[in-house]
Amino acid sequence: MPIHIYALLVGALIDLIVGDPEWFYHPVRVIGKYISFAEKLARRGNPDSKALRRRAVALACSTVLLTALVTAGLLYLLGLMGFWPRFIGMALISWMCLSARNLADEAEGVRRALDESLEAGRTRVGRIVGRDTASLSRREILCATIETVAENLTDGVISPMLYLALGGPVLGMAFKAASTLDSMIGYLDEKYRDVGWFAAKADDVWNYVPARITAALMCIAAFPLGLDGRRALATVRRDHANHLSPNCAWSESAAAGALGVQLGGDHEYFGKTVHKPTIGDNLRPPEGRDIRAVNLLMFASAGLMLALIAAAGLLI
Repeated sequence: MPIHIYALLVGALIDLIVGDPEWFYHPVRVIGKYISFAEKLARRGNPDSKALRRRAVALACSTVLLTALVTAGLLYLLGLMGFWPRFIGMALISWMCLSARNLADEAEGVRRALDESLEAGRTRVGRIVGRDTASLSRREILCATIETVAENLTDGVISPMLYLALGGPVLGMAFKAASTLDSMIGYLDEKYRDVGWFAAKADDVWNYVPARITAALMCIAAFPLGLDGRRALATVRRDHANHLSPNCAWSESAAAGALGVQLGGDHEYFGKTVHKPTIGDNLRPPEGRDIRAVNLLMFASAGLMLALIAAAGLLI
């Protein structure tokens, strides 16, 4: 089995145990600082829309390339120190690319806050969603949390696993940089439409195949968890295109079908209503236990992905 696959497996174990501690200065923060710096450069001189869109390409490409080069350089230096320093570095970088434990912890935090009060739930869910949360109902908070876990299962877990498996930590961190770009500037509002368009499109490309793999894994993982895998598959087939993104509805429809709840619909972003189609069937209102169920579905899907990667690694 290639060494980077072993590093991925170790990194996934670290993520499961440790997660993403708030005290840890994650490399994503450094990437974020560069993106902020590069965005200011791109906007310098008040460029018109066409010029800003051209600069957006340079912003996104430089972020990804610099991240990949720094990662490769670090691993090269560690390799000069011997096998184990390099392997430990690969495992730690693999851990930093994954966010399953942190995602589950954040979702569980919403569930606990919602048990305290509606206002506490609104505040807590604001940590993990981009929509306006001040007037969300209990149902909307639960749906937002389920959607976030399902969506981020793709770009926070399955996608980085795939790229770590295909290209090791260098490609894994390149994907992480692309994902950070999208989360920071990949919006369609007036402020970010021109400077973030390329980041948003690139993120769609990076996640195109992983999103479909994620949906398949979720449908399979639903069966041993006692969820409705058949309905999940049927919902994916019917509702996978019910989203502005070409990728998000794949995992969200799998979650909606497995749980028997309806997701999607209209949301408020920056004071404006964004109309979205619904995903899944409204068979019952969502409950707090659905957050735990979707977390289990996430971990089971991630476990299946790791098993597939390990099996493929053994054949190489």
